[in-house]
Amino acid sequence: MNRAVDVLVVGAGPAGLAAAARLAAAGAGRVEVLEREPEAGGVPRHCVRPGFGADARGRPLDGPGYARRAVRAASRAGADVRTGVSVTGWAGPLALETVSPAGPERIGARAVVLATGARERPRSARLVPGTRPAGVLTTGELQRVVARFGARREHVGRRAVVVGGDPVARGAVRTLRSAGVEVVAVVTGHPRPAVAAGTAPLLTGTVVTEILGRGRATGVAVRGRDGRTTVLRCDTVVFTGDWIPDHELVRARGLPLAPGTRGPLTDGAFRTPAPGIFAAGALLRGGESARVAAAEGRAAADAVLDHLAGLLPPAGAVPVVTAGPLRWVVPGLLGPEPAPLLVRPERRLVRPLLSVAQDGARLRRERLRGTLVPWRSVRLGPEWTRGTDPAGGPVTVEAEE
Repeated sequence: MNRAVDVLVVGAGPAGLAAAARLAAAGAGRVEVLEREPEAGGVPRHCVRPGFGADARGRPLDGPGYARRAVRAASRAGADVRTGVSVTGWAGPLALETVSPAGPERIGARAVVLATGARERPRSARLVPGTRPAGVLTTGELQRVVARFGARREHVGRRAVVVGGDPVARGAVRTLRSAGVEVVAVVTGHPRPAVAAGTAPLLTGTVVTEILGRGRATGVAVRGRDGRTTVLRCDTVVFTGDWIPDHELVRARGLPLAPGTRGPLTDGAFRTPAPGIFAAGALLRGGESARVAAAEGRAAADAVLDHLAGLLPPAGAVPVVTAGPLRWVVPGLLGPEPAPLLVRPERRLVRPLLSVAQDGARLRRERLRGTLVPWRSVRLGPEWTRGTDPAGGPVTVEAEE
């Protein structure tokens, strides 16, 4: 089957649903959302905890409640949210090949928004050796197990070790304890992680060197900052954080990836270098909240509306790179207009001196008052990129201690 719509949104998480709702409500034409999972809503569907805002009556929302509200908003605005539809590849510059229980389809569009999200790296991708025993999970897998089978120890385990020190680790500890699982320790290589004191025994400056056990995990070998190795006995290991974007469609289309995030390279209007293809949300970088992803989805939708109306200014073409102890910066491309930047450090930086320069000319230099941490982005306003030469070389964002 071949058919056409006005805008295709790939991914029904917070960013994709927010983009679809904004586009449909603004009269963008036929807006269709494709989601490979049987239910729309993205990661929040599995986060059975408060912290996702409030409903119309002021009552706190948990993740499933937030997801249901986002799906309703997109559908009521007029977007067609289709679940159980997998995108298998590209059939043209703005056309996608899909497969669903109804069969294969080729769907063309005037614009495509990629909002496929991100996932945590599993144990194998972190190069932690072992025999692949049962009981080794990521946070997302843990949340799906609890959401499907309930908070029961027989489905999760009895003693768990959590690997990682960012806020996601705190969520994993909370989920494990709700299932009655004893958290043996939180292991992190960070010297000062985000996990609050007292939530679980905390081993800082420590790395997991091996998963022990065959049929089921029986423990983990860890090495501390002094080089000594010890064994923590457990039957469950949860790896948290260390995000990798779900960028298969980006790579299949031949779009460039940002070196720090491994998400698609975009400019301040969420445009990729391919005309008519936009990207937003966790696909650009993992670890942000649902609120941030939804806000980016709406901003990307505004850019799509301008694109459909022929009002979008020329695309950004000046690369943005990092120097010093900075992990990444987004957007990765700048245009003629000043645009804000988001940066994230490799490690904790106390009152760092940040500078933005192009071709040896400094655009701005300022010492920040606060502390930068590896699990939180800091926003630099558009004044930091004012004066960028569209015909010049790369813009460098550098941090000094």
